[in-house]
Amino acid sequence: MEKSRPIRVLLAKAGLDGHNRGIQLVGKALRDAGMEVLYGGLRVSPEQVVEMALQEDVDVIGLSVFSGGLMQIIPKIYRALQESEARNIPVIVGGILPPGDAEELKKMGIKEIFGPGSDLDEIVDCVRNLANTKG
Repeated sequence: MEKSRPIRVLLAKAGLDGHNRGIQLVGKALRDAGMEVLYGGLRVSPEQVVEMALQEDVDVIGLSVFSGGLMQIIPKIYRALQESEARNIPVIVGGILPPGDAEELKKMGIKEIFGPGSDLDEIVDCVRNLANTKG
């Protein structure tokens, strides 16, 4: 069933770093593909991600982490989503992640991991596929 509105994607930066070039490039690629991109900002808390996702009725959440502590931050955000009405919103992660951490996050339920240099068309296709199978 085709949606009557554009796919809505929430992009947010978790953690303490301020490196946002990657998330800006991804946001532009998603917008260019006809999606509505909501930028949640830097240094968001798990509660802020859940609140924004619910308020904005997003189809997919993209989180970006380039600082240490990602294995504390991303699981906290994912748990907060699972404990809310946002539990059915698929989550993807971008950033610099050691292979073992990426595997752990996927086991936890993160749908896809994108590292530096990931193909923007692949990210767009992934978001489109996740939005169309959400539920």
